[in-house]
Amino acid sequence: QVQLVESGGGLVQAGDSLRLSCAASGGAFNTYAMAWFRQTPGKERDFVAAISWTGSTRYADSVKGRFTISRDSAKNTVYLQMNSLKPEDTAVYYCARARTSMIITTVNHYNYWGQGTQVTVSS
Repeated sequence: QVQLVESGGGLVQAGDSLRLSCAASGGAFNTYAMAWFRQTPGKERDFVAAISWTGSTRYADSVKGRFTISRDSAKNTVYLQMNSLKPEDTAVYYCARARTSMIITTVNHYNYWGQGTQVTVSS
């Protein structure tokens, strides 16, 4: 059974940086696309960033130039480096493994999810 465990969330001030980690275990990892989504109360889960098994990346327009997704295949871990954080980045961040190797930004393309990690950015 695939398990994804996120870590690295916290409370920071606007302009600060955080790095989220997602450790995968229990199944194949390296040939699947991985992604980060985020969600605030009462809203849908939104795409943030994704990375293919070859290292291709895609970002939501709202985070482009500030966030960087990467993966360490040897450690079965995906990272999300978040710089220049804004209050509107406040959300629960979820790591997800795709059904295929393709980068697709819709929620239903991902069939394994972590439990989420809270990121709060104060103004």
